[in-house]
Amino acid sequence: MHTPVTIIGAGLGGLTLARVLHVHGLPATVYEAEASPAARTQGGMLDIHDYNGQLALEAAGLMEEFRAIVLEGRQAMRVLDTDGTVMFEQGDDGTGGRPEVQRGELRQILLDSLPDGTVRWGRRVSGTRAVGEGRYQVTFADGGTVGTSLLVGADGAWSRVRPLLTSAVPEYAGTAAVETYLFEADTRHPAAAKAVGGGSMIAPSPGKEIFAHRESGDTLHAYVMLSKPLEWFAAIAFTDAAAAAARIAAEFEGWAPELTALITDGDTAPVLRPHYALPTGLRWDRVPGVTLLGDAAHLAVPNGEGANLAMLDGAELGKALAGRPGDIEGALTAYEQAMFPRSSEAVTYEGVEVQGIASENNTAQGLIEMFTEERR
Repeated sequence: MHTPVTIIGAGLGGLTLARVLHVHGLPATVYEAEASPAARTQGGMLDIHDYNGQLALEAAGLMEEFRAIVLEGRQAMRVLDTDGTVMFEQGDDGTGGRPEVQRGELRQILLDSLPDGTVRWGRRVSGTRAVGEGRYQVTFADGGTVGTSLLVGADGAWSRVRPLLTSAVPEYAGTAAVETYLFEADTRHPAAAKAVGGGSMIAPSPGKEIFAHRESGDTLHAYVMLSKPLEWFAAIAFTDAAAAAARIAAEFEGWAPELTALITDGDTAPVLRPHYALPTGLRWDRVPGVTLLGDAAHLAVPNGEGANLAMLDGAELGKALAGRPGDIEGALTAYEQAMFPRSSEAVTYEGVEVQGIASENNTAQGLIEMFTEERR
């Protein structure tokens, strides 16, 4: 296959695709809106699963580099009741299948594995259109354009490539997270640090929960989840950090102070992260020369699988193109036929379906039953 692949988006999925293509000697160019790799922080930690994300890294030939950035001990997990009681605890003996890494470090590994010039930074896409005979034109915000006959949208929730395939757009899923960071936690925030422990901690309740994990550098990263309409969040002035934190914390009245401290004692302003999702099971008819991966194809409420699925999508698409060098359409068809059902599978933990936060089963006891496979 000599047709260069045009990839929109230098997230984990797009970069994995570019890397797997490079491993097989196939050319690709990635266009990314961000000005540089360091233009913004890349989020917190990711647990990379042995049944999808790690398979992608194996296909990319990057397992050794991946193992070098794994944060030891971070697979430890505990479930707390709202009064701070530790209801369940599981240590990390190094044998688990979901090692934790910093997202930014994982992205850098992928970037470092690509030839110079593969990623074109500062190229924000404003639109895409078909120009006939299986060719597409990508238009950038600066007015520039590029033509291609093999276009992949790896550009996330608000993909500019998706309209070539489907009219589906993400809709608010009814929940949002408020994100906070606590730095130098063991010395400056000891009660919260003790509650979180050495890995991740979740304190669930129907309609709300606090999830936090210990990142590198003695940092606690918390996601405070609430099931509320967008209008409820819109009434909160997030430009006033203290007032916003107090308003969110008020929803957790009566909870243990070491848990609410993850909201009120943040060292950064609380950041609202509304959850959007595409229709479950979204599919489209085959359109020559264009496809999607990751959130552009199957955006879902955060569930621990998004980054892993995006990377697997990228790896599987890269392998499909490499395996059918004279049949691009056959490769895209095979990729999509496997991707559609994979991305719509219910999220499970050891075979038990994971409940959403709005569920009446979103309690400490409900999670414990799931983790211990006692649910009947």
